[in-house]
Amino acid sequence: MKHWRMEEMAWDRFDPAKVDPELVPSIKAAAMVERNGLDYAAYLNGVFADDPDFRQAADNWALEEVQHGDALGKWASLADPSWDYAAAFARYRAGYKINTEADASVRGSRCGELIARCMVETGTSSFYTAVADATDEPVLQAICRQIAADEFRHFKLFYDHMRRYLGRENLSFLQRLRIAAGRVSETEDDELAFAYHCANLPPELAFSHQDCLAAYLSRAISFYRYRHIERSMGMIFKAVGLPPRGRLSGLSARLAWRFVQRRQRRFAARAGSRQEFALAA
Repeated sequence: MKHWRMEEMAWDRFDPAKVDPELVPSIKAAAMVERNGLDYAAYLNGVFADDPDFRQAADNWALEEVQHGDALGKWASLADPSWDYAAAFARYRAGYKINTEADASVRGSRCGELIARCMVETGTSSFYTAVADATDEPVLQAICRQIAADEFRHFKLFYDHMRRYLGRENLSFLQRLRIAAGRVSETEDDELAFAYHCANLPPELAFSHQDCLAAYLSRAISFYRYRHIERSMGMIFKAVGLPPRGRLSGLSARLAWRFVQRRQRRFAARAGSRQEFALAA
């Protein structure tokens, strides 16, 4: 069941004067990934084929993800009336494929799959919270707060099922940590980079993974503040079986914040050196 409906948003409050042009490309890219939720649900249904309770939960999750994409796509179309959301998503879906026929998790176990999903929801919850805090545009702020709340509930959904499977599969702490770290590192794979390409760049421009990744992450990371990283670290710690609050979590958050800042500077330097990408976006 959806906790909100995009048609109930106060779209008439949209204020073009408060749109930050630096936010728009990131929102367009995010709309692509969120809208693709049905394919992820198909994958999860295959992995958990004999678990009807989880399959139903995954189907409900996917409907909320699709709504996220459509709401973000509608907002981006208001911010940039020349943008064709449907055409951009069609390009993305044609070029980025998920194995919807899989019958086993790429993480090696169902528990591992659920840990990885917890990492995704940690990232999205923190991202939309950061965007909501960064923007003055009232409609985008409201959308992002709703999405962030959904993503936090999704974290709890996957975490609760992960705990159920942990009792059966008995993954060690190190195994859980390795899966979590591996999924976090996948933010630099093709999913976000190609989403940025399809959402912001013309079809005739060849896809460059590194340039699109830099263009996306240099913007997206800039919205974060320390409090967003601190909250994310608590969620990560909880998923891998560590206390979400305490000295270790605090130290890890401070180290992660420094890493994130260095990463943003590195991506910004690369994005700034490729003017054709900046101009095309």
